[in-house]
Amino acid sequence: MIKKLYNRKSKEQLLAQIEKEDFRRKTISFYRYVKIADPKTMRDFLYVNFEKFGCLGRIYVAHEGINAQMNVPEHNFEAFDKFIQSIPEFVGVPYKVAVEEKGKSSFLKLIVKVRPKIVADGLDDSTFDPANTGAYASAEEVNEMIDKGATVIDMRNFYEAEIGHFENAKIMPVDTFREQLAKVENMFSDKKDEEVLLYCTGGIRCEKASAWMKHKGFKNVKHIKGGVIDYAHQVKEKGLPNKFKGKNFVFDERLGEKVGDEIISVCHLCDKNKTDEHRHCKNENCHVLHLSCDDCLEKYKGYCSNFCRLCDALPSKMNRFLVRRDRRQQHGNQYRKNYLRKNFDNF
Repeated sequence: MIKKLYNRKSKEQLLAQIEKEDFRRKTISFYRYVKIADPKTMRDFLYVNFEKFGCLGRIYVAHEGINAQMNVPEHNFEAFDKFIQSIPEFVGVPYKVAVEEKGKSSFLKLIVKVRPKIVADGLDDSTFDPANTGAYASAEEVNEMIDKGATVIDMRNFYEAEIGHFENAKIMPVDTFREQLAKVENMFSDKKDEEVLLYCTGGIRCEKASAWMKHKGFKNVKHIKGGVIDYAHQVKEKGLPNKFKGKNFVFDERLGEKVGDEIISVCHLCDKNKTDEHRHCKNENCHVLHLSCDDCLEKYKGYCSNFCRLCDALPSKMNRFLVRRDRRQQHGNQYRKNYLRKNFDNF
């Protein structure tokens, strides 16, 4: 059993270490719903080999499969691919390659965790078969469905959809995928006999969601193969019209990659200037993810509010008390409420 599974260095140390690298990294993601008999043994096996290749990222392993978001040194990518393809459970698994890279590394350390599920869904239904998914839709089919007015449902969190989404997509006012699955049947109950298209970042959430909706009686559910990431590559390679507006949110140091040229979101602090730059509040006891324009970044010195800036100047215990978890949640909800007020009037 491996005792050292995570890098314990500080963020500053990790950044300094990456800054010294004289090679490029390739950001990829991949997933597969497949039975893994012993997730802990698989976790240890993956960690040892990924560390050997110099990989960084966040990988979840469960009895139901694997969900990996990571980067690989370009000079080791061939060896990495050979290793992945040598594992029976992952033979033929496709990689989604990042649309754009930012900085020297999309991840700072390597984390491989065992999870109950590779995507937290909150489902407890023994009759549900996650393998009974809806049909895949190519980029051409996606554009055709959008043009003819099919119901397109964004299976991502509201803060992801805020900075980018497909034309006329239905955006659900929720924080988590778990909430989406709990609400999607009732929110779209009138669409059970119609054509429905689901999408997410890389395909893992909408694949499970398509199976769940079929389980709940939806007759014609499709989902984008490879999610927004693969759609972006397809439209570029095939010269197709791009129906995705804005930036695609990603769960790494980049926090987003340009898919459409538009900036469709505004600053949470001034509610005026356009921006698609997500930032974390500089007060570590808050750390709330928010959109901030350059003017407000300077005005609030990297904090999400004057409240957090003032608290951060106080003694550590008092800062934690004032921005403790329950207040942090209330504080962070100002952004959710602001977004819901402006964007979810149709629900």
